[in-house]
Amino acid sequence: MKSFILGISTFLIFSSCFIEKPAAKTKFVKLPAKAKISEEFRGEFLSRINRLRTQGCNCGNKYQKPVPPLIWNTELELAALGHAQDMSRNRYFDHRSKNGQALIDRLFATGYTYDGFQSYFIGENIAMGQRSIREVMDGWIASEKHCKNLMNPDFKEVGIAVVNSYWVQDFGARNPFNNHRTARR
Repeated sequence: MKSFILGISTFLIFSSCFIEKPAAKTKFVKLPAKAKISEEFRGEFLSRINRLRTQGCNCGNKYQKPVPPLIWNTELELAALGHAQDMSRNRYFDHRSKNGQALIDRLFATGYTYDGFQSYFIGENIAMGQRSIREVMDGWIASEKHCKNLMNPDFKEVGIAVVNSYWVQDFGARNPFNNHRTARR
């Protein structure tokens, strides 16, 4: 029994280190009407990202093979926009908000949760000071860690925003449970 309790305690300690949970229950947020992202902005970003993903590229010293293209997700866009606005308004540059919110907290606030999904992958690139989509993409591609996010085969969706030269690119994937049952012979 002592071994069983020790095993359960160890599992709980390790699992809490590896599973990022939202800091607090957050309310769903809505996109202000004046803060809409243009179709041209979405289109140019998706075109640049998906051209890179379908061709493959070097991230640092390692070649990343081609991966499937991403699709735009408005919940990811909303989380990116909120974080870009917050960094601009409060004059900081970090993945964690000054109020302690991490990416997962911002995504949960927009409704991008893992409830009802078998697996859930998220990631984020941020940048500051670039003046164009081309300039920010070139910077992310030149940075090994940012490039690996761009080329991560686990990611299926993206949402991006810029506010006063604060750029936020949020990635995600929610994979549903497989409902197909294997036929018995």
